[in-house]
Amino acid sequence: SGNAAILKGGKEASRTNQALANAIQHAIATTQQTQTQGEAVSRFPERAVQVVVTREEISSLLQMDRYVDLVVPRGSNSLVRYIQNNTRIPVLGHADGICSTYLDAEADARKAVHIVVDAKTSYPAACNSTEALLVHSSVVDSVFVDVSRALLAKGVRMHMDDRAKAAIERAGVDDASGLVSSATDDDFGHEYTDLDIAVKVVDSLDEAIDHINAHSSKHTDAIVTENKENAQWFMRRVDAAGVYWNASTRFADGFRYGFGAEIGVSTNKTHARGPAGLESLTIYKYYLFGNGQGSTDYGVGDGKRGFLHEEIPLDSVRDKFVL
Repeated sequence: SGNAAILKGGKEASRTNQALANAIQHAIATTQQTQTQGEAVSRFPERAVQVVVTREEISSLLQMDRYVDLVVPRGSNSLVRYIQNNTRIPVLGHADGICSTYLDAEADARKAVHIVVDAKTSYPAACNSTEALLVHSSVVDSVFVDVSRALLAKGVRMHMDDRAKAAIERAGVDDASGLVSSATDDDFGHEYTDLDIAVKVVDSLDEAIDHINAHSSKHTDAIVTENKENAQWFMRRVDAAGVYWNASTRFADGFRYGFGAEIGVSTNKTHARGPAGLESLTIYKYYLFGNGQGSTDYGVGDGKRGFLHEEIPLDSVRDKFVL
């Protein structure tokens, strides 16, 4: 992308951070760029990658919107919100990872168990872990019972609404460890980052969608169903960077998307959205090659030239200009 990078790691790894920065700067200093003809040109600036250490330095950088183009915060909810609230610089990131999974009226029980257990227990502290489980009322005594047994067996604390609790009581689900409790309003829209999940029973697909749009963080949400139309409606209507059909929310990851190293996850609606790789640090730049033309040479009327708007293959002009 040609950008300089200013890095800030955790204070507990300050020496390691500096050693990594030194290694990167050494690599830059000892690597020459070459033109197409093979002639060596000036090296990339060694200080294009730098490290800052103190919080005071970060506070100063956040005010430098004239010089800094993008901030990518990785860390706690409080850190991300502090940066979002204290800078005019565009921020690529998300403060919360509140993901939901919805068990539709036509959910397959086997798929539901595997997907929900993976989404909640494979890495509960991850931002793509499912924090809320919505269940259609028609499967609360069937599919949901299987899912709840599997989650309880994994030690998941389940914060259920009254209808969900009644269903597992009817089914005789064993809760000897006391993992089931009554859900409160605060349980929905809460990022647990632990083996906890909030459960709500809904009476329609649209009710599930409305609940997700009201309580999620627009990160990643999933539907489990064998009904294609329901899946498509869910995926169109849910306002999230990622919407999945019959898959775990844990797939929301730059490496799993094939982006290489993940820079961050964005819930923004401009530029990058969702898991962001190195390509997300780039932006558009338009090159126009003319031969003395003016804008008034083109238009409608006598002597005016028309715009062709034809795609020009890159290979046909690659060696024509030095960029």
